[in-house]
Amino acid sequence: MRGPSEIVIRILKAAAFALSLTPLGLLVWKGFYDRLGANPVDVITRATGKWTLMFLLITLSITPLRRLAGMPWLVRFRRPLGLFAFFYGTLHLTTYVWLDKFFDVHAMLHDILKRRFITAGMTGFTLMLPLAITSTTGWVRRLGGKRWQALHRLIYFSAAAGVIHFIWLVKADLRRPLTYGAVLAGLLAYRVAVWALGKSKSRATTAAAVKPATPVTS
Repeated sequence: MRGPSEIVIRILKAAAFALSLTPLGLLVWKGFYDRLGANPVDVITRATGKWTLMFLLITLSITPLRRLAGMPWLVRFRRPLGLFAFFYGTLHLTTYVWLDKFFDVHAMLHDILKRRFITAGMTGFTLMLPLAITSTTGWVRRLGGKRWQALHRLIYFSAAAGVIHFIWLVKADLRRPLTYGAVLAGLLAYRVAVWALGKSKSRATTAAAVKPATPVTS
């Protein structure tokens, strides 16, 4: 099936870019009109954290969606969506460092060592850093395709750390973080199934190639 034209893809990417900025725009609008509630720092922290995890899961959904739906052109949305995950993750971390802890390094180190949900969150963000840095085509060439792909599998670990961060944060009502966890588990199960199927086909092809020919009898 033929995909959309280059012009249509550019329009879709522009629309996706605008939609991806909507959560930030909404926060700015609420802040400007003093509608962030009694604890604006908490509202900003939770919103940016939620959208970090959402964009990680959306990014991970691109590969199965393009394969199952037969839309290979969707791969062109994976990089910008992944960078938006990093963007909102950076806003999430900045809110914590600046508005919550006021750059108090001692307090932040104490949190990282003593509060496990902070530890998980910092781990998830740290794993995102090399992915954002190496997201360019130049880095793909430098690392080589296989090494680049292996490195970018860290996104699963980053998303898992994000889910754990969310679970340990809320403690009581686990419905939303467990929903995110179920989505991540489904995406990971799909990738494992594809890998296992590929290995099985590879073994079958190898076995067929080395199978001795049946002698012809007269």
